[in-house]
Amino acid sequence: MSPRTPPLIEVEGRRLALSNLDKVLYPGPGFTKGEMLHHYATTADPLLAHLRDRPVSFLRFPDGVEGQRFFAKNLPPGTPDWVRTAEVPHTEGVQRQVVVQDLATLMWAANLVTEFHTPQWRDGSPGQADRLVLDLDPGPPATVVDCCEVALWLRERLAADGLDAYVKSSGAKGLHLLAALRPTPSGEVTAYAKRLAVAAERALPQQVTHRMTRSLRPGKVFVDFSQNAAAKTTATPYTLRAQPTPTVSAPLTWNEIESCTTPTDVTVEAPDLPSRLERYGDLLAPLLDEKSAGTLP
Repeated sequence: MSPRTPPLIEVEGRRLALSNLDKVLYPGPGFTKGEMLHHYATTADPLLAHLRDRPVSFLRFPDGVEGQRFFAKNLPPGTPDWVRTAEVPHTEGVQRQVVVQDLATLMWAANLVTEFHTPQWRDGSPGQADRLVLDLDPGPPATVVDCCEVALWLRERLAADGLDAYVKSSGAKGLHLLAALRPTPSGEVTAYAKRLAVAAERALPQQVTHRMTRSLRPGKVFVDFSQNAAAKTTATPYTLRAQPTPTVSAPLTWNEIESCTTPTDVTVEAPDLPSRLERYGDLLAPLLDEKSAGTLP
């Protein structure tokens, strides 16, 4: 018996074969690949805005969240010739990566079963960051509730430096704080972010560490400043994550951060997104507005 031919759909004039739509990717809730593709299709407008002009790295989990995962920056095999690519400098030389500019490319990439990760700079200006990111990662028994307390302290510190902070769930255990910048060398942004992390540790020594050393992290929130480096990437807003349930790296309101008492208060799963977008729109839209961009002190 021959294998079933994947259904063909047309997206913006491109014919795509979407395969294994009934495959269960998240066994706990029974969330399927078809539901994953639906998530990406229905969140395409804000997701594409945050993917635009940024070379993409993929975390792929084609056999589901309990199967093998692999992180790839290079072009996936069989990348269509109509997919935009960019030359990206790496330590081993220039490498071509996908740039997701349109719905057809998004659905083609989502069919590979992916998380989307992007740098803090845009194609054409590698190493010139237009946003700052702080990754708040709780070391058990600390949880995202502790991250919320640290996020509030960092928001005030950023405001004192003239920068407006926005927040999203990481989609895993913690939070991401972001601020829009006028293009700034990534090294300078990393140095500033490290100063913030050190300041947070000094102000909240029982709650925060700025060092990655594993032995220092239990019970504390690690303020990871390193994702501002030009070679690093962060989970793109609205991407699904390879967690036990279909969690999303989703924008949050500061009211949600202030009132957080349990991890579920700031956990967003794919089925939650349509109502959140209807209620709030894209909470991270100011990051895309050049008028909102600040400068480092």
